[in-house]
Amino acid sequence: MKKVLLTLPLLLLPLLANAQAKFGYFSLQEALRSMPGYAIAQKNLSTLSAQYDDEMRLAEEEFNRKYEEFLDGQRELAPSILQKRQTELQQLMSRNIAFRAEAKRLLSQAEEEAYAPLRKQLTQLVQQIGHEQGYAFILNTDNDSLPYVDPEQGEDIMPLIKASL
Repeated sequence: MKKVLLTLPLLLLPLLANAQAKFGYFSLQEALRSMPGYAIAQKNLSTLSAQYDDEMRLAEEEFNRKYEEFLDGQRELAPSILQKRQTELQQLMSRNIAFRAEAKRLLSQAEEEAYAPLRKQLTQLVQQIGHEQGYAFILNTDNDSLPYVDPEQGEDIMPLIKASL
């Protein structure tokens, strides 16, 4: 993906050679943060993340409590009971690890779903601005993908995006 982003400006050089072509650029992340729905999505994701964090903390506390009980009483336990408790602790640890991985996956999925409508709206807005302003293309400046732009040849469209939001 980065390779494509880095080669895109090179592929667009022939267009730039024609002095008539103009282009726009903007920061996708800055534009997303400017959108009204962004704060709501952030709040919802923070709430969900806190719920998962609380559940993971409770599971960790349960494991620690059971492990301490096991350590305190292991000398008095019969070998078969000792083995049973060790197995229970291993299973509990495995479930906690699996839950942590699943929570991370679900949070990532929730983030994608929360931002999808915003990204769609922003894409439509950028396309509209590009058409109205007669741009040959519009570039995203995030992640150092566009370290330099000559302001006489390209235009920052962030003010247009913010005004349209």
